[in-house]
Amino acid sequence: MTSPIKPQPLAGIRVLDFSTLLPGPLATLILAEAGAQVIKIERPGRGDEMRSYEPKFGVDSVNFAMLNRGKQSLAIDLKDKTSLQRLQPLIEMADIVVEQFRAGVMDRLGLGYEALRAINPRIIYCAITGYGQEGPRANVAAHDINYVAESGMLSLSAGEDGSPIVPPALIADIGGGTYPAVINILLALRTRDMTGQGCKLDIAMADNLFTFLYWAMGNGLASGQWPKPGGELVTGGSARFFVYRTQDDKFIAAAPLEQKFWQNFCDAIELDPLLRDDTLDPLLTKRAVATRLKSQTAAHWSNVFAGKDLCCSVVASVQEALEDVHFKARGLFNRRLTNPEGESMMALPVPVADLFRSEKWDDTFPTLGESNGKY
Repeated sequence: MTSPIKPQPLAGIRVLDFSTLLPGPLATLILAEAGAQVIKIERPGRGDEMRSYEPKFGVDSVNFAMLNRGKQSLAIDLKDKTSLQRLQPLIEMADIVVEQFRAGVMDRLGLGYEALRAINPRIIYCAITGYGQEGPRANVAAHDINYVAESGMLSLSAGEDGSPIVPPALIADIGGGTYPAVINILLALRTRDMTGQGCKLDIAMADNLFTFLYWAMGNGLASGQWPKPGGELVTGGSARFFVYRTQDDKFIAAAPLEQKFWQNFCDAIELDPLLRDDTLDPLLTKRAVATRLKSQTAAHWSNVFAGKDLCCSVVASVQEALEDVHFKARGLFNRRLTNPEGESMMALPVPVADLFRSEKWDDTFPTLGESNGKY
């Protein structure tokens, strides 16, 4: 006897997604994964700019494909005066609107929160911008690295010459935009359950980066010890939280912070007992650890560390990580993504628990305007 398909928490929730590129589309992908119906509103002819990116996965870019699976596409010229009239039936039945224009753009198009609330007072309107709807920088053009720079985060990431290093992840877009948007949309849905009213959410990517800097703010505000790049516990100032080069020019990410892990680590690498108290001369200890790890290959240290509690890892490439037995055993890459040509590849994992996912998942992404005949 087969078990019934479990209901998803956002089943029946309708989302109008006016966003492009990364923060908004990833947010609505997460909502779609939890059961929401997402209708992506795109420009006729070109669509979301990310469709044109390289490399391609069929006609569209692989970036677009990964971020927009399971959605529908409606191509409408928002500058056309009849667009509001065409969209009104969708607005009337929508639960959530996500947009990512500069502050004031949707108002000028006649699609701002007040206009939509007049049509549907239950609507939850989520505006994602770099600097928020108000403030001196509200209409300043910027990208991820600008937000990271202005929040102070970039100043704590320095290379050997002291210059800040470009982060390898779009921290502001995802950590400051996507995730706060999803969190607040879910909170707004719960509030609407209690009040019957929707609301406007102002998600500012730059604002939300300060949460990541809790320790840096705490150190500075409480004791005046403002952090320096390469000088603090988690910025490279300690032997217990550092990346070391191996003999074969690979790297070990070592994080034996707690004393029990540190003791295990020192035993494993056979560090001179006279150098194990890293409070005496932190730089000397770090150099000694670096010398020990440089004396052997990454494979050697991986074998040495196996089965021991010491919080150390060989730095993997992205390709190696996708083949990692642990992540595979977790089923992280089981879902597939299929393009209109029938080609298939691994789908992007998103942080939605299996409990809330459908066993019957749409593994395709929309062609531009494919749903125009439906609405």
